[in-house]
Amino acid sequence: MQKLISYPISVIYYLCFGLTLVIFHPIQWVCFNVFGYQAHKKSVDYLNFFLLKCTNLLGTTYKFENIGSIPKNVPLIFVSNHQSMYDIIAMIWFFRRFHCKFVSKKELGKGIPSVSFNLRHGGSALIDRKDPKQAIPAIKGLSEYIEKHNRSAVIFPEGTRSKTGRPKEFAQSGLKILCKYAPSAYVVPVSINNSWKIVKYGFFPLGLGNRLTFVVHKPLAVKDYAFAELIAQTEKAVVQGIKI
Repeated sequence: MQKLISYPISVIYYLCFGLTLVIFHPIQWVCFNVFGYQAHKKSVDYLNFFLLKCTNLLGTTYKFENIGSIPKNVPLIFVSNHQSMYDIIAMIWFFRRFHCKFVSKKELGKGIPSVSFNLRHGGSALIDRKDPKQAIPAIKGLSEYIEKHNRSAVIFPEGTRSKTGRPKEFAQSGLKILCKYAPSAYVVPVSINNSWKIVKYGFFPLGLGNRLTFVVHKPLAVKDYAFAELIAQTEKAVVQGIKI
């Protein structure tokens, strides 16, 4: 029954979602090219605020736990499981004070109004998963950027979204580069729950009435750990916070 009801609601949602992307694309362009980084950043924040409001049409709600434990005025590396694109929308808005930049596949850097513009110009790293030689300097550049400006990188070490919510094994290479070139950073493990349920039927129709939770775990100073121990503790914290 829910799936049947979801068809008309999903149509309305996608109309609102698409309209928001189209409206904010020229806003982003003006903010970036005329007023600079801070204005562009604000435009991206509010783009994602309105995208979140669109998901409220689906009955989606969001809860973030332990945000207050995140260190301020230091570089941050958010490390999380990945269940859907709604992970990214929520993190940009709720972590907006930390200026989140993403390690993202290069295909997203073109063709999507607002999203592609932000990925190209907002400080994120676009990588070619088939070309490790290209990915290394891109991620290195991002790590140096957050180290210099006390901003944050977000990486999903699973490499791809989990369609069932079950966590996949973490890949180490991207996180290792981030830690190497942002030595004063803190790694912040985050567990995401129920995001996958929005797309449990695929992209149409969408799941209704889901409560997404984002649990922030104890931040870990990069300088205090050998990398093997750091990633082991990070993966353990993320996985233990995932409820299937």
